Amino acid sequence: MPVRLRPVTEADLPHLTGSDAPYEDFGPRNPRTAPYDPSLTADLGGLAVVEGEDVVGSLSWAQLRWGPNEASRSPMIGIWLAASARGRGIGTEAQRQLADLFFLHTTVNRVEAHTDRENLAEQRSLEKAGFRQEGVARGAQWREGAHHDLYVYSVLREEWASGR
Repeated sequence: MPVRLRPVTEADLPHLTGSDAPYEDFGPRNPRTAPYDPSLTADLGGLAVVEGEDVVGSLSWAQLRWGPNEASRSPMIGIWLAASARGRGIGTEAQRQLADLFFLHTTVNRVEAHTDRENLAEQRSLEKAGFRQEGVARGAQWREGAHHDLYVYSVLREEWASGR
């Protein structure tokens, strides 16, 4: 079935728990009570991942700044998929579509993603979606009671344009 992205609705929220996935134990969190901001320029935003008519996950982003001006902004994306949607290419396609949206509808030069060094499935997914591994963010993420290293991935506008 085709995968598509759309704004999250309040009816989607009970399905977007994020709690049953590996690499998601960030400690107690309040459940989300409002949909993500779907605007691609939002500092914190997100979209639902839909297969057929079913919401099977969500993509979110936080705008990072590598310098003081707007041209130095780049979204750092993250994904959560329901167990039934994992391992079937849905994450790869959803992340590719989100990068497409950023490059087609904003002026960002880079879209990035970070993933746990042990999360081989997400590393493969990002690489299939066109992202390249850049390096390691040492001890950057607090999870499961300890700090963990992350791999940093990105795709640049010129790489995306040449791969289309």
